[in-house]
Amino acid sequence: MARKKTTRSRIEPSFEGSRSKGNSRTIADERVAGKTAAKSAKSTTARRRKKPQSKARKPKARTSRGRIGRAVRSMAYWCCVLGIWGGIAIAGIVIFYGARMPSAATWSIPDRPPNVKIVSVNGETMANRGATGGEALLLGDMSPYIPEAVIAIEDRRFYSHFGVDPIGLARAMVSNVMAGRMVQGGSTLTQQLAKNLFLSPDRTIERKVQEVLLSLWLEHRFTKDQILEMYLNRVFFGSGAYGVEAASRRYFRKPARDVSLAEAALLAGLLKAPSRLSPARNPKAAEARAQVVLAAMREQGVVSDSEIATALTSPQVRAKSYWTGSENYVADLVMERLPALVGKISEDLVVDTTIDFQLQREAEKALRATLEKNGAKLNVSQGALVSIDGTGAVRALIGGREYATSQFDRATDALRQPGSAFKPIVYATALEQGRTPLSVRNDAPVKIGKWTPENYDGKYRGKVTLSDALAYSLNTVAAQLVMEVGPKAVVQTARRLGIEAPMKANASIALGTSEVTLLELTGAYAPFMNGGYKATPHVIRRVSTHDGKVLYENTYDNPPRVIDPGVAAMMNRMLVRVVEEGTGRRARLDGWPAAGKTGTTQSYRDALFVGYTANLATGVWFGNDDGKPMKNVTGGGLPAETWKQFMQAAHHGVPPAGLPVGGSMPPVAIGGPGSDDADPVAGLVRELAPVPVSRDATGATNGNSLAPPADIGAAPPQPAGSKRTTLLDILMGN
Repeated sequence: MARKKTTRSRIEPSFEGSRSKGNSRTIADERVAGKTAAKSAKSTTARRRKKPQSKARKPKARTSRGRIGRAVRSMAYWCCVLGIWGGIAIAGIVIFYGARMPSAATWSIPDRPPNVKIVSVNGETMANRGATGGEALLLGDMSPYIPEAVIAIEDRRFYSHFGVDPIGLARAMVSNVMAGRMVQGGSTLTQQLAKNLFLSPDRTIERKVQEVLLSLWLEHRFTKDQILEMYLNRVFFGSGAYGVEAASRRYFRKPARDVSLAEAALLAGLLKAPSRLSPARNPKAAEARAQVVLAAMREQGVVSDSEIATALTSPQVRAKSYWTGSENYVADLVMERLPALVGKISEDLVVDTTIDFQLQREAEKALRATLEKNGAKLNVSQGALVSIDGTGAVRALIGGREYATSQFDRATDALRQPGSAFKPIVYATALEQGRTPLSVRNDAPVKIGKWTPENYDGKYRGKVTLSDALAYSLNTVAAQLVMEVGPKAVVQTARRLGIEAPMKANASIALGTSEVTLLELTGAYAPFMNGGYKATPHVIRRVSTHDGKVLYENTYDNPPRVIDPGVAAMMNRMLVRVVEEGTGRRARLDGWPAAGKTGTTQSYRDALFVGYTANLATGVWFGNDDGKPMKNVTGGGLPAETWKQFMQAAHHGVPPAGLPVGGSMPPVAIGGPGSDDADPVAGLVRELAPVPVSRDATGATNGNSLAPPADIGAAPPQPAGSKRTTLLDILMGN
């Protein structure tokens, strides 16, 4: 142990010595450096202590900025990562749902449901029928305010985006987030069109993806104007109106080309919520929304301040109830008969009717005025009116008091007993078998089997002429005539005159117990006015496609003769007397010879007057749908008064024309003695009603015995070579 210690002590000095010798300079340098460093440290510490407090915080600020920078870089990084993955996810969703769609090569715009445009004889649009409620228009055929208003409120960047508007979508998202609810949509007009054309309204991811893809396809396939045109012709505006034309006529009773700025703003405002904002349902909300649209248009610079001021001061829109006009009864009749003429409707059609719109309005006015004045006190709730010319063309047709409340057409569909208004057919049958207006019968109680007809007033007049019996509507004489000529002969005459309803060939047919329609009954009177020719009631003149191709044309070139001219002349003489001094006195016209017959059924359930001039045959009916009796309303009362009001307006300004009364009457073959000179009505008729003449296509007179042309509401001439001129055109003045 002692040796080890000795050795160690020897080695250590040896090591120290060698180190001291070899590195003396180095050690000295290190010592000097150490002293210098120590001084420097002291100096630095002193300087730090002397620095202000604010300067001592700089390292902390750098640390804060560093942390924020790292956070921003981290956020940007993860945003990029999430964006990439989000893009991949969106692409996957698009590919997935896109793969479930048919090939784009098979995509096509679905056909717009066909529309039937129904126009009057003067070319006025009366109604549109079809799923859309209106015809399609070119963009240039609309009021320019309409597309401007729609773009301003629905898609202000329409002409700059590619079908999807990211800027508009982002703006809508911000607005919705700020409001905390859905206040603005981000869909473009192209997207809305794609949804309307191809998709269901379901709010699903699949539908939204398909909407975007279809929007891109639409933008690639069509121009912006074409897309806008399709949109405006198909979008829903409420109240059953699809497209601007249907909406314009629905709410403003005018075509879309005539829509004003205020009206265009109202239409554009409906797109947000068509049912809730409809002016027919909520006019105040519709006006408030229209003002929002006007503000958007001013912001876009498409209208001036003066135009805005004019629009704001224009009268507010007061939309009437849906389809209130009586012309809709005509439209329904057209649609009922159209398939039999042209088959299945697969394209837009234009139907030219025989309706004179002015006469239609006058008829509606007269019927409503009568019901409003007397309906409540006389227990009358409904009425109907139909007016035809000598060819059978329907010039006015009112199927009821108010189409909006009842679409049942009482002029064409209701079978009612005509009462004594059927008697002219009985008398015509008797005249055909040789009797004359001067034939005499005994007005006395008559018993036919178990039936005993009585006169309306309960009185009996003894021996009377047939002219007297018809003028005063004596039931006993009519019953005698039926038994003389036979009920079957009366039914045959009615068939020839145009009545197609089922009829019972019995004695009571004399008093009109077999039910007929008002249109048929009125048509049966027309041969008396036109000299004996059948006048088949019709309302459709021509059917053509939208580009003018004629599919059907009503010619009626050669109407058959159904009554001998002499018989027609005698009937006119007797029926003129009904109006002049008989039961139809309240129907007398100022300056026009008129003829007609009253009709009243048992317990006052039906009251009718059917009469005619040389221009028009018109029938009027009043009653109740449930068959309840009226309060003593007869055919010579409300119906005759309404007939006069309408016919007076219809003939205003038209030169008078006489009825065909012919020459001297044939000798009395059956019945009491008499002669032409002794006929009390002959001189009266000849004075009031000279024998009329007809006109040809140039307006010149000719010698045929057809009724003169219907100068009332004649249609304007058609361009040469466009459509074939028919007898109906000639008679209507075309």
